[in-house]
Amino acid sequence: MLNATKMVHFLDMFLQYKILALPVSPTVVILLVIIISLIVIYNKKYARLYKLLDSIPGPSALPIIGNTIEINVDHDEIFERLSGMRQLWGARTGFSKGWLGSNPYIFISKAEHVEPIMGSSKHINKSSDYNYLHPWLGTGLLTSSGCKWHIRRKILTPAFHFRILDDFIEVFREQSNLLVEKLAKEVGKGSFNIFPYITACTLDIVCETAMGWQSNAQNDSESDYVKAVYEIGSIIQQRQAKIWLQPDLLFRFSNLYKRHENCIKILHNASNKVIREKKEEVQKQKEKKTNKQDNNVTEDDSSVFGRKKRLAFLDLLIEASKGGTVLTNEDIREEVDTFLFEGHDTTSAGLCWLLFLLASNQKIQDKVASELKDIFGDSNRSFTMKDLHEMKYLDCCIKEALRLYPSVPFLARTLQEDIKLGKHIIPAGTTAMIVLYGLHRDPEVFRNPEIFNPDNFLPENSQGRHPFAYIPFSAGPRNCIGQKFALLEEKSVASSILRKYRVEAVDRREDLTLLGELILRPKNGIRLKLYPRN
Repeated sequence: MLNATKMVHFLDMFLQYKILALPVSPTVVILLVIIISLIVIYNKKYARLYKLLDSIPGPSALPIIGNTIEINVDHDEIFERLSGMRQLWGARTGFSKGWLGSNPYIFISKAEHVEPIMGSSKHINKSSDYNYLHPWLGTGLLTSSGCKWHIRRKILTPAFHFRILDDFIEVFREQSNLLVEKLAKEVGKGSFNIFPYITACTLDIVCETAMGWQSNAQNDSESDYVKAVYEIGSIIQQRQAKIWLQPDLLFRFSNLYKRHENCIKILHNASNKVIREKKEEVQKQKEKKTNKQDNNVTEDDSSVFGRKKRLAFLDLLIEASKGGTVLTNEDIREEVDTFLFEGHDTTSAGLCWLLFLLASNQKIQDKVASELKDIFGDSNRSFTMKDLHEMKYLDCCIKEALRLYPSVPFLARTLQEDIKLGKHIIPAGTTAMIVLYGLHRDPEVFRNPEIFNPDNFLPENSQGRHPFAYIPFSAGPRNCIGQKFALLEEKSVASSILRKYRVEAVDRREDLTLLGELILRPKNGIRLKLYPRN
């Protein structure tokens, strides 16, 4: 911290003795006064912050650049460095500090310390780390704050009502069956990467259910959209970790900028196409309805209502736009981009980790297969909503996979006011980084936390557990609006695969290199072997 007292003393000497015997112009004096005033204000503002944070465990930080050097490592190592801070510095307290440049961070991995942040309506503003998503997602439901977030949340919540989700089951069935057909070519032919198959399936599902758009990603092995999502996630992670890439001006001169802009173009072209075609469809439906009314022709409202339910998300946005007076085209695109991304990439990662863990634990996989056998017997019929609800053990497996490998490994909030964690006061303005990867591995909550054990989520074992000890879909006011949708989708896809095939792992967990970008995924995908289910 700069010493303002010494600076004031220096100015006094300068004025009295005219250091170096140079003439002193009024302009020089004014500039010096301004500089010293700014230093005094800076010290007054940050002195308390530095004092409070000084007692919190964490690595030593350098002036200005903070701990940037510690995370200036190869892309593959960043997640390991960040998640490792819990073990090095926060094992005792459940939190530790770090500095990204001059910005203070608190890394939290204990439920009792997560609750006052995630459970509060005061700390709902996302941190500045999310700003790098703005060129792509704008300020939609994921990244917005304040009044705008409240309005968007209110508009979109009805799109995920259980009655609407029930109408999506048909799409889950169609796309899951197509995935099973696509996987048939891998049966008995050695190892393959499951990620591209699952990602294409989840993209097709979210596009058709929420947008009314058939993306046909499962029939397009080289989806530009999926590749752009992967690449922009890597670019954003690099900007977050490297302070010299954070200013927009410097970023524009980097070799990443052109790739970034190309990704944005691909992603926005896709969402704009969805919106344009949907608006044209809505307009045609209005014209058709008007013509029928003019001709006194009636139709079955249930079919129309059923269709509206199936396309509820985009329908709600277009209806809420009031012809552009409430939501502009850009507003609609923000939400479409957000849900195209969150609705497929997070679910895809969750499914792949689930299949990998089951493939690595044959006894648990056999138990899931036995449950499915009890539900379906020897029939090949498609699943129903009732069937999905009866998959109790598969549900535990999905939750346990999300415990070990949460699709979103970090959540970040900017503290709006001071909070107390243990004996420490965390000052307002600090970024609170919730490390889900560490939070879900707390040995005081989950015995043998590294072991894949679906029994952790049996009712008798979940009872009394701290509500913020397990939050794969976030928690509090900003919890994930689509979590029921995601869990039903995971059950649908996973059960379809496991009824038909037995999966076997190729890699060991300890050999996988984790990439903690926007989504937690392994560097080289997940390789499995596939065999017919006897």
